[in-house]
Amino acid sequence: MRTMNILLVQVSYVGDSVLSTPVISGIRQLFPDARLTLMTTPGSYPLFKLDPRIDELIVFDKRGSEKGIKGMLNKAGALKAKQFDRVYSLHRSYRTAVLLFLARIPERIGFSDASLKFLYSRRSERIMDRHAVISNLSLLFGDDMESRFEKKLKLHAPAFEALNPDTRELIHGLSDRYAVISPGSVWATKIWHVQGFIETAKFLSERGFNIVLTGSPDDRDLCRKISDQVETVDLSGRIPISDTMYIIKHSRLVVCNDSMALHMGSAFQTPTVAVFCATSPSTGFGPWENPKARVVQDDTLPCKPCGRHGSMKCPNGTEACMTVPAEQVVEAITDVLELKP
Repeated sequence: MRTMNILLVQVSYVGDSVLSTPVISGIRQLFPDARLTLMTTPGSYPLFKLDPRIDELIVFDKRGSEKGIKGMLNKAGALKAKQFDRVYSLHRSYRTAVLLFLARIPERIGFSDASLKFLYSRRSERIMDRHAVISNLSLLFGDDMESRFEKKLKLHAPAFEALNPDTRELIHGLSDRYAVISPGSVWATKIWHVQGFIETAKFLSERGFNIVLTGSPDDRDLCRKISDQVETVDLSGRIPISDTMYIIKHSRLVVCNDSMALHMGSAFQTPTVAVFCATSPSTGFGPWENPKARVVQDDTLPCKPCGRHGSMKCPNGTEACMTVPAEQVVEAITDVLELKP
């Protein structure tokens, strides 16, 4: 009998990719002998390259070399050649729906609220008003997942010996008592004010923690402002995401915004303090099954949350949600690490 050939599509942001990892386990539970391929973005590819649950990774560079109609047609042809029997799509864009239809995959399973949903052969009702992990799993299990599946986030970080040589050089001599501060975000209204990160870094440094800064190349200026005030090991824009997983897995603490670092912290059960500015955990992207995580936010603001994903500019011009006092973050750190006041 021919082995079932399954494709899973997740071509959203890196943080969303972390939150979709339980779906991989879910497919393996339903189809333990199937061949499973994951199609993801160049940014998320490093998250999965060591994942033993996946047989093959396909990169879809939808914003780069494969953007536009020509890129989509070429990718559809490449997928068609793989002869997939079934595809599960966590991505709900019209482009994904068209791509999978053109790939002529017989069973195309997407959400009922996806764009161009009629192009899917089967549609699942997406569970709303719950955490994103639950919403993602409803693609497989509908509303019957609570008793059927363990919903843990799973990432596979490289060993120290497998890190990029530049990374090993950068962290050479770093003690195991270090805290990660990840101050950036794709969305400006998700970023806590830099003075708060500086005061938090000083608090941790005074208590014997080495400070490690992580982030993308776009976060370099923000991290530099912190490094100008506190001694740090600044890794922002200098190491791959796969190495960032190692750094977060072995850290004593992560301090971040509502961002990828928060979800990595949940995956590795790392103590995490996340500042939610424009967004709110109630929209589905808070810490997931991490008893060592704390959220700090000003939930008294009537304008909060102003959206599920944040924006590039405060809608009312006040940026009130982005100026949570550092004392509240320090208090959360003291609690989660059980430090003496």
